[in-house]
Amino acid sequence: MKIINFYQNEKQLIKKSAAGKRDAQRRLFDQYAPTMLGVCRRYVKDIQFAEDVMINGFVKVFKSLDGFRFEGSFEGWIKRIMIRESISYLRKQQFVVYDGEVYEETANKEIAMPEVMDTEYLQILIDALPEGYRAVFVLHVVEGYMHNEIADLLGITENTSKSQFYKARKRLQEKLRDQNIVGYGTE
Repeated sequence: MKIINFYQNEKQLIKKSAAGKRDAQRRLFDQYAPTMLGVCRRYVKDIQFAEDVMINGFVKVFKSLDGFRFEGSFEGWIKRIMIRESISYLRKQQFVVYDGEVYEETANKEIAMPEVMDTEYLQILIDALPEGYRAVFVLHVVEGYMHNEIADLLGITENTSKSQFYKARKRLQEKLRDQNIVGYGTE
């Protein structure tokens, strides 16, 4: 039995998805969902809520597929939608707090260090940051946004973005120093 490949390239798959073909939409979802869940998870601590954010993001993706002009990375286009959806979720939850008091409250929480330093442990450290610190830190370090772009996205001033980033980085350095694992790029 010969298997027929219905959608031979991504452009065709996107066009079929935009036309409402469910099988094409399912393939796009299956292809990008794991990566996009990771994007949402960087902003939203709870995996179940991150999944909800991702699903809402994909609803927006499928509703606006006609707007994709094939002038860049499709994955990057979806990723921007997921980032905006994650930030929108945080705003709705009113969890994003840009306040030093929250920093002081969370500064002394103990975090168990695993035997081997890995990305999961770093994610745990980032998750321990207050929501506002974490959002700015992830946008700047992981996503590569500039502070003026972060300010626009989060509705804060550029100086607030810089301040939150500085405080987040300092907090992470303290946790790493407490564990005696300060190294390249953290100081």
